[in-house]
Amino acid sequence: MSKRRTWVFLFISVYAILLSISWNFLKSVLSWYESTISADSSNPTISISSSGWPALYASVLLGVAFGVLSMVAALAVVLPATLVTWITILVLLTFAGKPRRDLVLEGKKLTLDIIGFVIKILIKEGNVVAALCAVLAYFVLVISRNKQLQNGVDDH
Repeated sequence: MSKRRTWVFLFISVYAILLSISWNFLKSVLSWYESTISADSSNPTISISSSGWPALYASVLLGVAFGVLSMVAALAVVLPATLVTWITILVLLTFAGKPRRDLVLEGKKLTLDIIGFVIKILIKEGNVVAALCAVLAYFVLVISRNKQLQNGVDDH
């Protein structure tokens, strides 16, 4: 197998595993939410679901899951681009006439700068995606539950 095919195979395999894990996590969180709601509707003395706390917990879990997933996805795209940038800068420094010792020192500094910059961007992007997914999931869960209550339909 060529190098390109190997990387494509690895890329697709990793994404398939990540999607499978996130899908299973999504199903388990929604199953927990439904069981909490149904347990609450069977016991009218304690009404947790009317306050929206189970929807809040579920939405935060979903937001975190999709935030981490987006960070991993972005990392898979950023790594090759970062490596090409790093190599390009080192080659340009070499052609600029930097001595080998200075080039090694510059390479170490450059590596730390690039890694720090990439980590900051990945965390920022993951937090934005997590927040958006959490807010969206909360409203979807609350609205769907309110529609069920208005229609008088209770699944359990």
